[in-house]
Amino acid sequence: MFLAAGNCAGTAGALTATAFWLVAPRAICRPRSGGQDAALAVAYPSGASLAMTDDAKQHSGGCLCGALRYETVAEPMSQGHCYCADCRKASGSGFVPFMNFRSADVRFRGEARQFRSRAWNGGEAVRNFCPICMSLVFGGEIGLSDSFTIYAGSLDDPSRFRPTLAIFAEGRPAWALIPPGLTVFDRMPAAQG
Repeated sequence: MFLAAGNCAGTAGALTATAFWLVAPRAICRPRSGGQDAALAVAYPSGASLAMTDDAKQHSGGCLCGALRYETVAEPMSQGHCYCADCRKASGSGFVPFMNFRSADVRFRGEARQFRSRAWNGGEAVRNFCPICMSLVFGGEIGLSDSFTIYAGSLDDPSRFRPTLAIFAEGRPAWALIPPGLTVFDRMPAAQG
């Protein structure tokens, strides 16, 4: 069970053990448009994941074709709408509805590909999508991230999504409305000061 890390110069990084995948993934380099550095996509092969009982399962969902699935064993740490430019472009919408979970509380099954871009804090944002139907399913890096962002549109039962906050509201387009009752932050809550 491994997670590959590396760069697009052809040197593979260290393999790190993880409890989610049975075999090592393939790393694939893809050039970005506009002369940017190449993006690293990591393909996680299909395989069994840690078994979860229906009694423990809180949320489940996956991609459009069903090849990439997840289950959670806890309620989310937070849930809301992100109006940042990256989320708008990644989703093709005015915002991304999200749910944040501790990494220990989420299990994934199936193959995922990653797209990496610069995050608001200068680090990397890692978005995972199905290589078959291209549905955006979750954010974070298996084996490295301490939490995962599940995109709420991928839930099997969308009524389980109960947003309480809106983040990066300062740059949202006027047509991307914020529902009443959400706590609104211009940026990330920890970055407000």
